[in-house]
Amino acid sequence: VKERLAETSDARRMIETKGGPSFSGLKDVRSSLARADMGGMLNTRELLDIAGVLFCARSLSSYASGRGETGTLGRLFSSLMPNRFLEEKITTSITGEEEIADSASPELADIRRKMRAASARVRDSLQRIISSPSYSKVLQEAIITQRGGRYVVPVRAEKRGELPGLVHDVSASGATLFVEPMGVVKANNELRELGAKEKAEIERILMELSAECAASRGNIDLDYNVLTALDLIFAKAELSYAMNGGEALLTENEVRLIKARHPLLDKGRVVPVDLTLGGEAHDTIVITGPNTGGKTVTLKTIGLMCAMTCCGLHIPAGDGSAVPVPEEILADIGDEQSIEQSLSTFSSHMVNMVDILRRCGPGTLVLLDEVGAGTDPTEGAALAISIIEYARKAGALLAATTHYAELKMYAANTAGVVNASCEFDVETLRPTYRLLVGIPG
Repeated sequence: VKERLAETSDARRMIETKGGPSFSGLKDVRSSLARADMGGMLNTRELLDIAGVLFCARSLSSYASGRGETGTLGRLFSSLMPNRFLEEKITTSITGEEEIADSASPELADIRRKMRAASARVRDSLQRIISSPSYSKVLQEAIITQRGGRYVVPVRAEKRGELPGLVHDVSASGATLFVEPMGVVKANNELRELGAKEKAEIERILMELSAECAASRGNIDLDYNVLTALDLIFAKAELSYAMNGGEALLTENEVRLIKARHPLLDKGRVVPVDLTLGGEAHDTIVITGPNTGGKTVTLKTIGLMCAMTCCGLHIPAGDGSAVPVPEEILADIGDEQSIEQSLSTFSSHMVNMVDILRRCGPGTLVLLDEVGAGTDPTEGAALAISIIEYARKAGALLAATTHYAELKMYAANTAGVVNASCEFDVETLRPTYRLLVGIPG
């Protein structure tokens, strides 16, 4: 967790000094590389994706080299293996998703030059036919079109015998025949042959590029894995910057939140929470107060600050905030009534509670919302106290919300348990959402 937090902090420092790096062009190319490694031919899209990964690796390397000290991210940046030669070979050979450049090979350039010349000869011959006054009544329209990859002209069906040639297609009405005049058959044949040669040469080029990618598979795979790791780290740093977060200190068994805000609440309106749980002070906090006063949000904030820190995320809290790295966060929050499973509100809470009590122990954080609710108040309060006692004896840190007066008395009279409340303005009859530790609601 320390390492993850340090990576997020270093990435945020780099973003603040020189802006964030770009990960555009980064696609998952591992399956394409595996196929190339088995001798398969990659298509143009797959090869361009591989070039995108190589470009991304090169741009990230240059981003790091121009940023001075990279801290804990240095080992990731230094393990990138850009291959500019292969990247440029792909991008200069493939100019679009379905387009191979003439410069991809001398043979392809020669074939395409001959194709252009043959095409020009065919079109010149056909142009003379459609421009000739003697054929004006034979042709349906004075245009040159293509059928089956061969150049043809549209001829009126009744005038078929006046223009010798091969019929390649008929219009839906049968009134027009698409005829290849005999004079252009040889040039059209040459075009078809050159087209087949072009296709074979393109396949050879793609196979050659695929083989080169397969030869560099290890490095490209490594680049992809490093880039996705860096992308995640910089995403965490961007989030930290957006929510004005900071790196939490790590403690053995103490939650210490200073001006902590739930990250999903509006930054401008949220009322920050200050509280301490664990350490030498108290291992249990019982929060009371009115409905909609912020009790549940406080519970969620405690759990979320710990979970975010475990993931290497900064937390939206003031400097000096500290959290432990719990073995588990065990939460029973919200009404899980299920018609399908015939569970009442109370039953569903108890099902959760049995599981929580089975798993709680030293190093666990237990969060209980409306503990013991859903049954007779007297029995519910007694049950809630026994649940809290059991979890405390097991060594868990515990935060619970309640409406029961008995739990307020229990917290006031038990060492290691503290009351807290969500403030309520009696004059306006509105909650202020401020948490007051040491005062029951």
